[in-house]
Amino acid sequence: MTDSPWLDDRRQSVWRSWLAVTGALPGTMGAQLQEDSRLSIADFAVLVQLSEAEGERDRIAELADALQWERSRLSHQLTRMERRGLVRREECPEDGRGAFAVLTDEGRERLVQAAPGHSRLVKGIFFDDLPDEDLEALERILGRLGDRIEAAGRTRR
Repeated sequence: MTDSPWLDDRRQSVWRSWLAVTGALPGTMGAQLQEDSRLSIADFAVLVQLSEAEGERDRIAELADALQWERSRLSHQLTRMERRGLVRREECPEDGRGAFAVLTDEGRERLVQAAPGHSRLVKGIFFDDLPDEDLEALERILGRLGDRIEAAGRTRR
């Protein structure tokens, strides 16, 4: 490989394919979630995290970190979700500065409603007809990319 900052034709093609796939995926997933449960992808991401947290609640700062979102983005998202009865906020009794996001019964019901269709879509897009060796290669590649992204983030801080 040269020191040139430019991608060769093959890498440019692969990169553009990656951008096309990752660009189209949110719209496809969002349409399924809206149709099945009137949830956005962001709603679903928050509800999944809360459903898996102990007591179906999480500190807002920890939830933002888990979602890899800025705290202001999460705050706006929680406000929209609170208006629809999907979550509520509670102050932390041990720490007056901290707060929890808590999954409500309505949020849990909507998540249960959304999950089967979401799972079918993920399975159909990512895993159906994917041979084990391709799955292993994808897992290995995503692991490497994740490590590189994490390292790049550390060097920018």
